[in-house]
Amino acid sequence: MSTNEMKRIYLSPPHMSGKEQSYIDEAFETNWIAPLGPHIDAFEKQMAAYVGTADAVAVSSGTAAIHLALQLLGVGTGDKVFCSSFTFVASANPIRYCHAEPVFIDSEPETWNMSPSALKRAFEDADRRGELPKAVIVVHLYGQVSKMDELMALCEQYEVPLIEDAAESLGSTYKGKQSGSFGKLGIFSFNGNKIITTSGGGMLVSDDVELLRKARFLATQARDTAPHYQHSSMGFNYRMSNILAGVGRAQLEVIDDRVAARRAIFDNYVRAFSARQGVSFMPELNGTRSNRWLSTLVLDKEETDATVTELLATMEAANIEARPLWKPLHLQPLFEGTRFYAHAGEIAVCERLFESGLCLPSGSSMSFVDQVRVMDCMNVVFDKAVEKSVQSA
Repeated sequence: MSTNEMKRIYLSPPHMSGKEQSYIDEAFETNWIAPLGPHIDAFEKQMAAYVGTADAVAVSSGTAAIHLALQLLGVGTGDKVFCSSFTFVASANPIRYCHAEPVFIDSEPETWNMSPSALKRAFEDADRRGELPKAVIVVHLYGQVSKMDELMALCEQYEVPLIEDAAESLGSTYKGKQSGSFGKLGIFSFNGNKIITTSGGGMLVSDDVELLRKARFLATQARDTAPHYQHSSMGFNYRMSNILAGVGRAQLEVIDDRVAARRAIFDNYVRAFSARQGVSFMPELNGTRSNRWLSTLVLDKEETDATVTELLATMEAANIEARPLWKPLHLQPLFEGTRFYAHAGEIAVCERLFESGLCLPSGSSMSFVDQVRVMDCMNVVFDKAVEKSVQSA
């Protein structure tokens, strides 16, 4: 069998527990097919209990959850919202939905997440101009929780609410506390590639029960209490279906197993390449525990001739899915001209990470045989780089 005929290894495919179908069958048998029902209620309660917040609201996507969070905080036309630059576009698109303006904040080396020093300068500049943001969106990238003590302290100093984009970090902890539970509002995603999935869906969590009551109202088309359909404010069709919530319940029951599996895969990669010059993996900040949603590495071009481009091409030829790290949002054509604050002076940490980083297959159902196949493929590139270095010496 040729390499191209081998089965494809995906970056992060769904991993079913086996119990999802029973919850789906229950929804059909009881005819709870609509975007409400017992699975919705139970999934919300179970998520709130797991994360450690007072309540949770199940919605159609993580993006919808961010949009609702901004709406709840009163973000509107002309407002500024500070946002991590090193993230998927869905973290910032809802800012534009609100006709507000994103201001992007660089990463820092220890977590690859929002830099407290860059955020501090952004706040100081905004304060001088009298343009403090209406909110700050902090992203926990690839499962690694941000430096929450420092970031929360700055937001509290300027009395600006913090939204945690924990779409990639369900099951990750910071000083023993679950990600998503620190800010005014936290959001999760259950997209098909996330650590648990409902095929599509999201969750908004908070200790502010009244705020989440308003979220439910807005997510169901903002329908007023009346015998007829009456609407005094604009709402959205953002509620999750009872069927998908049943899938989510089964998935949440195995979240600890999924975290353990992904952490084991990450550890295998680290062991496999620990002796390779110029290869380093995403760090884990002291006091945190990452779910290692994706195993990610960076290459130091001063120490290796191997490149991300070569690794991607070689793995694709072997029918293995891998991807570059996120392209920073301040470099995206969509956000051309937006303000950006670097970590230190002109040094943009997230730009360097994008240029030198790679996401490896990390699905929790990935067999050790498939992991070895990925490692062997990568070693071909690294061995060629060593030969090239020796020949040019």
